[in-house]
Amino acid sequence: MPTKVIAVANQKGGVGKTTTAVNLAACVAAVGRRVLLFDLDPQANATSGVGLEKTPGASAYLALLGQGRLQDKVRNTAFARLAVIPGEVDLCGADLELARADNHLQRVRLALQPLREERRFDVIFVDCPPSLGVLTLNALAAADGVLVPLQCEYYALEGLSMLNRIMTQLHDTGVNPRLELTGVVMTMYDSRTKLSQQVVGEVRQHFGERVFETLIPRSTRLAEAPSYGQPIIHYDKYSAGSAAYELLAQEFLARLAQDREPRQPGPPRSENQ
Repeated sequence: MPTKVIAVANQKGGVGKTTTAVNLAACVAAVGRRVLLFDLDPQANATSGVGLEKTPGASAYLALLGQGRLQDKVRNTAFARLAVIPGEVDLCGADLELARADNHLQRVRLALQPLREERRFDVIFVDCPPSLGVLTLNALAAADGVLVPLQCEYYALEGLSMLNRIMTQLHDTGVNPRLELTGVVMTMYDSRTKLSQQVVGEVRQHFGERVFETLIPRSTRLAEAPSYGQPIIHYDKYSAGSAAYELLAQEFLARLAQDREPRQPGPPRSENQ
């Protein structure tokens, strides 16, 4: 199977983006797939979330500027079949420098190409910064699909129209004609509240089958796990959060296995539009 690159993106912060990137990557690895977690966020929370230190010079920064190979930045974790390209604060500089570079939207794609050709990994998850800056645009230009974590809160859909438009532009202008929406993951779900149920219903109305059936619960154990440098399935295997991400991994892999025609990015139009 060719290596699939999946960007985990949402320009809104606090939606469970890194939590989803780390835990989905770990769960996909746990069922036997070879997974690379590419931490492209200068905050480097995905790096610490799998137990690695934030080390100066360990990130993709120089490789994206054409100085060195991205393959040399890959680090093993303590978890079987899960590797990481660490993040670090120096990626803030890359966001500025890439904007002035040639092929500035294609630097991540070009850096990842040797890893794709090696087929060393089945899936590469790219944890994007919580913005629509140059690093996120690079990730979208390199990805086969985009996975969007969306919190079960009142303003869940606010701001997604911009991400939608950018995905469509990258697709339609030929920057990345294979780009599609892999799916929307509802996070921070609280079954006790009517609000969570209403938000899920509204998002399903907009996105239809692209919304994953699995709902990620609001969970103290999920919030605790990063401070121990462990994905939830290793921190608390029998927690509700662990069960949810294991189900999401199965659903995600089922979608990858589907042999479908490429879908246009963005939500389908409703009948009254």
